[in-house]
Amino acid sequence: MKKLINSVDNVLNESLRGFGAAHSDIVSVNWEPKFVQRAGGTAKGKVALISGGGSGHEPLHAGFVGQGMLDAACPGEVFTSSTPDQMLAAAQAVDAGAGVLFIVKNYSGDVMNFEMAAEMYGEMHEGEQATVLTNDDVAVEDSLFTQGRRGVAGTVIVEKIVGAAAEAGADLATCKALGERVNAASGTMGVALTSCTVPAAGKPTFELAEDEMEMGVGIHGEPGRRRVKLMEADALAAEMIEAICKEDGPRSGDPVLLLVNGMGGTPLMELYLVYDAARRLCEERGLTIARSLVGDYCTSLDMAGCSITLTKVGDEMLGYWDAPVHTAALRWGV
Repeated sequence: MKKLINSVDNVLNESLRGFGAAHSDIVSVNWEPKFVQRAGGTAKGKVALISGGGSGHEPLHAGFVGQGMLDAACPGEVFTSSTPDQMLAAAQAVDAGAGVLFIVKNYSGDVMNFEMAAEMYGEMHEGEQATVLTNDDVAVEDSLFTQGRRGVAGTVIVEKIVGAAAEAGADLATCKALGERVNAASGTMGVALTSCTVPAAGKPTFELAEDEMEMGVGIHGEPGRRRVKLMEADALAAEMIEAICKEDGPRSGDPVLLLVNGMGGTPLMELYLVYDAARRLCEERGLTIARSLVGDYCTSLDMAGCSITLTKVGDEMLGYWDAPVHTAALRWGV
């Protein structure tokens, strides 16, 4: 294992310390328990958005704390859910009187711990709270790691659109309903060319031959739909787009947001090449690319590979997508 670390035990703390120092104009880091929140706190009367989960997916979630997105993020250890006490403390810190919305990826540990935190918060405070569960991964209907579809890169789109709505003054019920609509309109498919290596494990999570790929891989290295021979980018993108569009995905005439997301170890040159392939395939299907995003947004440590997300969007969602955002990982309009 070759990694730029000092010791396995301190990876998260030292990374968070660097993140907080590098972006001190945007965020502040609380240490006991760990959570990242907006510098200056949440504006009074605004719905507070909180997300989180295991580390190793950076910039998800801490990289999306700031104007127009999240109010707080709770980082767990690498690929390990954050704890209820982190979530409870974050909620107490950022609740500005309009309620708290938890945005939770559909993994068993995340769901259980966020449910516990929400229950404790409801018992301790008069303020309202609600949850949006993201489950955009079309690769599998179930796995050992989740109950139903997994929450992956589509979570970024939910956080951006709902974050803009909250910033504009939408109430808790409106933010929850919007988040559920964005999630339902999103589908994601991922592929791995290599495994990731968790620092504490010291070796790859799984093995792939030089001429193999894992189609439908999860962001923790969970098994995909099938192991296949290495294929050209056009063929790869075609299979991924087909999987997203197969059931309730976008149809001819639909405007879509196209996200090509890197898994952490893929050059940007290759991500743009995959975007070009995905764009052509979408246009052949009669889809209109209304907005695009390319880069590393929901990663899996050092995994080589990518995911494609399509989100059906209308004028309301596009307006919130275009709204100003100022976070460590996303910034436009400000």
